[in-house]
Amino acid sequence: MAESETLESVTEHERILQEIESTDTACVGPTLRSVYDDQPNAHKRFMEKLDARIRNHDREIEKMCNFHHQGFVDAITELLKVRADAEKLMVITDTNRRLQEAGKEVTAQMEEVIRCRVQQRNMVTTVEKLQLCIPVLEMYSKLKEQLDSKRYYAALKTMEQLQNIYIPRVSQYRFCQIMAENLPKLREEIKEISMSDLKDFLESIRKHSDKIGQTAMKQVRSQTFIIHHHENLHSVHDRLLQAIFLSKMVLTAPDLVDFSPVYRCLHIYSVLGDRETFENYYRKQRKKQARLVLQPQSSMHETVEGYRKYFNQIVGFFVVEDHILHATQGLVTRAFTDELWNMALSKIIAVLRTHSSYCNDPDLVLELKNLIVIFADTLQVYGFPVNRLFDLLFEIRDQYNETLLKKWALVFRDIFEQDNYSPIPVESEEEYKSVISRFPFHDAEIEKQPFPKKLPMSQSVPQIYTQVKEFIYASLKFSESLHRSSTEIDDMLRKSTNLLLTRTLSSCLQNLIKKPHIGLTELVQIIINTTHLEQACRYLEDFITNITNVSPETIHTTRLYGLSTFKDARHAAEGEIYTKLNQKIDEFIQLADYEWSMSESDGRASGYLMDLINFLRSTFQVFTHLPGKVAQTACMSACKHLSTSLMQMLLDNELKQISMGAIQQFNLDVIQCELFASSEPVPGFQGDTLQLAFIDLRQLLDLFMVWDWSTYLADYGQPNSKYLRVNPSTALALLEKMKDTSKKNNIFSQFRKNDRDKQKLIETVVKQLRSLVNGMSQHP
Repeated sequence: MAESETLESVTEHERILQEIESTDTACVGPTLRSVYDDQPNAHKRFMEKLDARIRNHDREIEKMCNFHHQGFVDAITELLKVRADAEKLMVITDTNRRLQEAGKEVTAQMEEVIRCRVQQRNMVTTVEKLQLCIPVLEMYSKLKEQLDSKRYYAALKTMEQLQNIYIPRVSQYRFCQIMAENLPKLREEIKEISMSDLKDFLESIRKHSDKIGQTAMKQVRSQTFIIHHHENLHSVHDRLLQAIFLSKMVLTAPDLVDFSPVYRCLHIYSVLGDRETFENYYRKQRKKQARLVLQPQSSMHETVEGYRKYFNQIVGFFVVEDHILHATQGLVTRAFTDELWNMALSKIIAVLRTHSSYCNDPDLVLELKNLIVIFADTLQVYGFPVNRLFDLLFEIRDQYNETLLKKWALVFRDIFEQDNYSPIPVESEEEYKSVISRFPFHDAEIEKQPFPKKLPMSQSVPQIYTQVKEFIYASLKFSESLHRSSTEIDDMLRKSTNLLLTRTLSSCLQNLIKKPHIGLTELVQIIINTTHLEQACRYLEDFITNITNVSPETIHTTRLYGLSTFKDARHAAEGEIYTKLNQKIDEFIQLADYEWSMSESDGRASGYLMDLINFLRSTFQVFTHLPGKVAQTACMSACKHLSTSLMQMLLDNELKQISMGAIQQFNLDVIQCELFASSEPVPGFQGDTLQLAFIDLRQLLDLFMVWDWSTYLADYGQPNSKYLRVNPSTALALLEKMKDTSKKNNIFSQFRKNDRDKQKLIETVVKQLRSLVNGMSQHP
């Protein structure tokens, strides 16, 4: 056990020795303490071990010294040799010290020189850097000046140079970084300012469109007048030349408007790479303004100024767009302007079609037409198609003619109301020439007559003829400047004149003829007037040909229909004559006051009938100025109506009894009618044609006056019967009236005295007549 402990102690002591040899002396204390902390007497053994180790090291040191001794001796020898050199070196060191002391001032000066050179180098560097920064600052100052003076396009160019050229050279400096960060904000400000300027421009151009359009239309109007004054343009080629000529004369838009805001804004947005946004905004705003311009005032149709302002604004709008189209290279395109124009054209046509329909004044419609022509010519100068506007003018022309027709209807009515319907008296050659200068009248017989004399027509005839010519002139005013040939204008004039004659004048004549105050004398004069107006139609055709300068041989020329108008009016007047004659006859017959129960006649015709015949005789004397057939027809109609009326008087159901004396009196009146018919009140009747109007009455009265029933009954139905025109029912009705009278008043007592069988004969005749009447009803 003791032996084992001794081995462990030896090993531990060996370890401690190695640690002492190899560690820092600062750590030796704890190591040695472990020796004393170990077993008792261990430190003695350690000391022994330590001494042994020291002796061992001494032996090794001695061996090493012995080994290096000669070398050491040699080193000492060499050291002794360099002692002298060391002494010399000490002298040098002293010298160096003295030199250092002496060179302190020079060193200080050298340091100052070095410091100055550093400062100089810094200054050079600073100048170089400042030379790089100064252009940036100058450009930025220039930018501020450009912004202050509102030269935004130049400012953007300056920004571009700053950003791409100048700032990159000195981008390391803080102020340049701030400057670079500020440039996008300035660009946005410029965009906003330029857009604001554009909005102001758009608002301004909206207000000035009227002035722009007015100026453009005024110049086109003056040049159009010059061209139309010198030549008549019909072909498309001529109109194209006209447009080219006019375009050289019209003021350009920049003469009237400052377009710089548009250019600036366009350039700014182009530089900023946002041109498309600008184009879209501009087009959108102009479309909105177009719709506002095309919206008319509700009262536009009331005055020509309303239409003029409307047209001026539209022309001004499209003059601006045309300039923008050609001056900005793509801000608007031809497709865009065409789209705007087509939209505008449809709206314009609808507006004009509606508002013109409200207008009843032909002068206002004519002024509107002139405005439309100048409006169309102006826009055509700027390259906008206007054919649809000229098509619209033909619609408005129809309305213009309608207003003319209404106006002339009043003119004709006034003329007819003021006419005295008497032949025109002329006291001298001057008066005669005055009349024929207004109306183409020629009559060799009247020209031979001495003054004073009368022309067959009344005063309304030359007035009507003059007014028809005035209508043609008025209609021609609308046809001018419509870019139509003379042949087309001639055709339009003839058509409108036909409407005047066949509608307006015809209607006025028809209404005149039906007026209650127009009597037979007036009707006769109307027939005479229409005859002369009808004859004058060929002069109206020549008049139209002369003012339109069209050859009379032109094919397909519309003819005037005045002949039918005046013929219809004449026929209506003739019919009215027949009607009024019959009405007058009825008025006289209503005055008849027969005593149907009289025993015998007065021996003379009734007074009412003689008055009637005298009226007819004087009336037919007035008819001598009428065409022969008219007078004959009127006379025959009057006699037939008189005969029918007398027959109806006899057969009136209200009349129950008729005496033979009344028959005799009635016979005297019929005789007067026959005498009137045979007196040839109107020349031209052949033989007893007029007397035949009373044949029914005559045969009926003869049958009763002669009491020739046996002959009537025996010859009834025979073509050569003496009483062929006596109808059995008529004879029966009258006989029944006389039969009742004979029973009550003993009218036929004389027959009973002479022949009592006559009463039986009456009964027999009545039966036979009834048999005939029944046979007629069974075999109609």
